[in-house]
Formats: sequence, structure tokens, C-alpha cells
Amino acid sequence: MDAMKTAIITGAGSGIGLATAKLLHQAGMAVFGVGRDPGKLAGIATALGTEARVATLAIDVTAKDAPARIVATALERFGSIDFLINNAGIGSPSPLHETDDDALDHFLNVMLRAPFRLCRDCVPHMKPGSGVVNVTSTFAMIGGRRGGAYSAAKGGLKSLTEHMACEYGPQGIRSNCVAPGVTMTDMVRHRFEDETFQRVNVDTTPYPRLAEPEDVAATIAFLCSPGGEMLNGQSIVVDGGWTRTKYLSPRATTSKWVPAD
Repeated sequence: MDAMKTAIITGAGSGIGLATAKLLHQAGMAVFGVGRDPGKLAGIATALGTEARVATLAIDVTAKDAPARIVATALERFGSIDFLINNAGIGSPSPLHETDDDALDHFLNVMLRAPFRLCRDCVPHMKPGSGVVNVTSTFAMIGGRRGGAYSAAKGGLKSLTEHMACEYGPQGIRSNCVAPGVTMTDMVRHRFEDETFQRVNVDTTPYPRLAEPEDVAATIAFLCSPGGEMLNGQSIVVDGGWTRTKYLSPRATTSKWVPAD
């Protein structure tokens, strides 16, 4: 019988992270969920229906000792690290001219420095057939308004992933990105109260709905499956065609244009 594989997932308490934990658990993996909120993490075992292949660690991924503690706890609990999914993130960025140094550091720390450090500590323990999936964004693929530090962090993470694919691919360790578009997580859902936000995303997406966390999780799970073995250094965009088309909905093309203030 093949040895059980273990996946570390950051930002595992909700949204894409929790949906990914469910799918990988269903695939027979042990899930090690990492997040800041102990209350959310406590719900993972309940959501997965068993504690036998589930462990969690409440920690700030930007903490100095976070990578060492995550790796040590995962190895102590399950004995291996087969997949690392860097999913923890933050939203609501501002454009460059509105971003102060504290905000810049916060975005870069959470979404570039923390994944960098965790990858660095995990890779030495990974064997052939293992893989890293870094969750980036459509804003790592194209320019977008209000991207600012968020775009810088996600773009850096994409480049880091491509470096890792080249550096560690010969060891049988694959590195890929999943780049979600606007996804209906709790972090994003409230923003649809803003009609401008809704139009920018809904009226420019050719598919008839936006992504749910399960859509992104399914792509991550595929990259962690035997079927994804030959994917290395790739960015798979999950956005219903938003980044690759110039689609405008009938509402957008028939609306009356008015001068900007």
C-alpha cells in the first residue's frame, strides 16, 4: 500500500484553503491546516468528518519562527511533507500612490516573504513526486487598477514559483501557481455591495458565473494528483476567461456612457 501523503495548507480555516483541505482529504491525504484563527481551524476536523488525518496549527505565517514550527509539527504528526499549498492572503489593496510603507510591508510579508520562507524550509524534506502550489492572482498575470502592493507580492510569488520549478524540478519536486480571479469567499463577498466592483468583475467575465472556492480548490487538487505530474512552472488561471478576453456583457455594451467627475 502506498504511504499516505501529507499536504500543508496555509490560510486553511476558510475559503479556498478550507475547500482545498476537503478535496485533498477526500483524495486520501493527511491535511495539516495553518491559519491565524484558532476558532476557524477548530472547524476543519468537523468539516472533514475525522481527526485521524487532520492536524492544525494556529500561527501567524509572518512570524519569525513560523516556518520552523510548521515543518516540525507536520513532520512530527504525519512524518512527511508531500505538498505545500501557500494560500494565506489579504485583500483590499490600494494603488501605488495611496500605499504607505506599513501597508507595503504587510502585503509583501504575508504574500511573498512568508511563502518564500516556508518553501525554503519545506523543500529539503520533500521527495520526488512532491509539489508546491502557490496561490497567486489574476493580478500576477495582467495589470489591474488598485493592485499596488498586492500585485507586487503576487507577481513576485509567480516568479519565485518559476524559479523553483527550474531549480527543484530535477529532484522531482514540481512548483506551480493557481491564479484565481474574483472568487466568492467571505473576504470578497461583501465587496459586491459596490456596484462598480460588481460591474468591473461580472460584466467583463464571459462565463455566466464567478468562481467559488471549490473551483479553485479543484485546480489545486489536480496539481497535487498523479494527473498533474507533468505540470511544472505553470500558472493556471481560474477566472472564467476574465484575463484572456475583452468580453463585455450586454448590460455594459448598451449602457449609456456619462462623463467622469
